[in-house]
Amino acid sequence: MSTKDNNQTENKNNDEEKLSPAYAVALGYNPLKDDAPKVLAKGQGDIAEKIIQIALDEGIEIHRDADLIEILKAVDIDQEIPVEAFAAVAEIISYIYKANARRTTDLP
Repeated sequence: MSTKDNNQTENKNNDEEKLSPAYAVALGYNPLKDDAPKVLAKGQGDIAEKIIQIALDEGIEIHRDADLIEILKAVDIDQEIPVEAFAAVAEIISYIYKANARRTTDLP
């Protein structure tokens, strides 16, 4: 295998890793207290699986975005997200609000 082939394989594996649940970040936002969403928890491996399981158990929406994860990995827990992440996170929050509104109107 050539170095070029090896590098392509390595890049493909890195891309697949970004899309796997190998890393998770939990965000929270209280518009009455916070200026921006905050990182509540983050981690990889077993911690990522636990974050995902808690979200599923609590009925919290999960969104997969490899580029956003790369930005949020650098944010400390209990810190607000950086400006670079605002647009992506705003889209997610908007989606969640709409999904929650649909659920509320669907209740008997």
